[in-house]
Amino acid sequence: MSTPHENAQTLMRLYEIRRDPKLREARNWCVRSFNPSSPEDVVAAMGSENGVFLRMAAGYWDMAATFVVHGALDAPMFYDTCGELLAMYCKVEHMIEEVRAATGQPGLFKNVEQVAKDWPGAPERMVAMREYFASLAASA
Repeated sequence: MSTPHENAQTLMRLYEIRRDPKLREARNWCVRSFNPSSPEDVVAAMGSENGVFLRMAAGYWDMAATFVVHGALDAPMFYDTCGELLAMYCKVEHMIEEVRAATGQPGLFKNVEQVAKDWPGAPERMVAMREYFASLAASA
């Protein structure tokens, strides 16, 4: 297990990566504009010009979650600093098995799913996030 200092260094490196302009644009699109209501919407998004954004943000958060799942990063420290993972995952969590089937990617969000499952209060938090994002989409 990593020391608190090593965990902090890893989290700072993850933060540095998040500041990359393309990844920042991808994350922004996923949180603000990606509002799928069906697995078909996810498939359509992946095939659209914004598909690169979805793949980039999903890949980033799955990589970060992999560090937690395999013990390279302390889960409580991750939970305190990486709530955006839940914002991304809440968009597909309620239909994840159908999304995996529709995309032909059985491992899609596997590590993110595990981290969210272990995250205290995540189910309620993601329901609230989905409602919030739906209200934003409706008012846009």
